[in-house]
Formats: sequence, C-alpha cells, structure tokens
Amino acid sequence: MPRGRYSLHDPHDHTPLGEEHFHCAPGPSGWRYVSRTTTPSGDQLGTVDLALDDLGRTVRLELHAGAWQVRAAAVEGVTWVRTDPTGQHATEGNVRAHAFSGMSPAFLVGVTRLLRLTPDSPETRVRLVTFTDPVLAPLTVDQSWALTNSEAHATDNGPLIVDEYQVSALDTGERHTVHLAGDVVLAAPGIELEDLESPPSPRPS
Repeated sequence: MPRGRYSLHDPHDHTPLGEEHFHCAPGPSGWRYVSRTTTPSGDQLGTVDLALDDLGRTVRLELHAGAWQVRAAAVEGVTWVRTDPTGQHATEGNVRAHAFSGMSPAFLVGVTRLLRLTPDSPETRVRLVTFTDPVLAPLTVDQSWALTNSEAHATDNGPLIVDEYQVSALDTGERHTVHLAGDVVLAAPGIELEDLESPPSPRPS
C-alpha cells in the first residue's frame, strides 16, 4: 500500500499551496485513494476519497474543501452533488464525460487507469469534470493524453517502471508532462512527490 506525501504549488508562479498526505491501494474490485491536504502552515484544507472499479471508472468520489463538499460517481456520464457551506442548497450536476479531475494527484492516476494507454496508442481524447479549489466549482475540460515513454529503473525491490505522459488541453493547446510510477505521481505541474514509504503498485496492463 503506497503511502506518502506530495507538495502542491501553483504551476505558474510556484507559490506553495500546501501538502497532500495520501495512501492508496489496489483491491479485488479496483483501486482506492484517500488523502488529506494541509496549508503550508499545517492547517487542514480538505480531503479526497476516490474509488475506481477494475476498468478505471469512478465508483465513488467524495471531496471536502473548507465547508464545501462533493459526492460523485460515473453514472450516465458523470454525476455529482455539491453542497454549499450552509448545507441548505445542494446542487446536482450531470455531464457526458469520462471521469473527474482536480488538484489532487489521485485524478491523474485515475485517468491513466481509465485509458490504459500503451506507447503504441494514438493520442486519446478524454472529457473530464474538474472541481476547482477552493469552493469545488465544477468545470468541464477536454484533454488529449499520450504515453510517450515507458522506462524501467533498477531499485532494491526490482525494476520500477516510470511512464511519461503528454497531456494537452484541447481548448488552449497548452501541453504538459506527467510522470507516474504505477499508482504514484512522481512529478506533474504543481505536484512533486516528497516522501514515499512503500513502493508503488504497478499499473494495470
């Protein structure tokens, strides 16, 4: 069960945004990721609880940020309920999209488990509903993903496969690179792996 800590920062000006303390694990029916985020001073910002089935589809997503809360799943596209700070005016949403996204590294792992790309795969388009901090406002985005390199690195626990993905925003053309080892993000815009207590679980074939 990988367990560790990411540092989060603004991908444009590198302002520190906090840390995400996580653990994740594959199971008999998929994969689950649980984390809590803190400010640079250590105050709690929110939590993430993401469960995927064995095909990478979102079985359950629960997000908390301040007093805001989202519960969501992949149902008829993707469906969610977002609750305001007073708890009195919940709003529902549904979009013909493939999965969810957000600041957490969990969502990057989730997309790769859904797409199951290989180095021979063409660029693949994916529509995501991303929940933007700090109020978890939903925003639909279109991206294309490609697995551009997969390289084995020797470790004390055997070879570690590091995958390099190129991700493009289809509305702006902006491109960035994401490096993953199994179900752990090594580096991505705004994300750095700072500590890992156990090896990543291999990505599904």
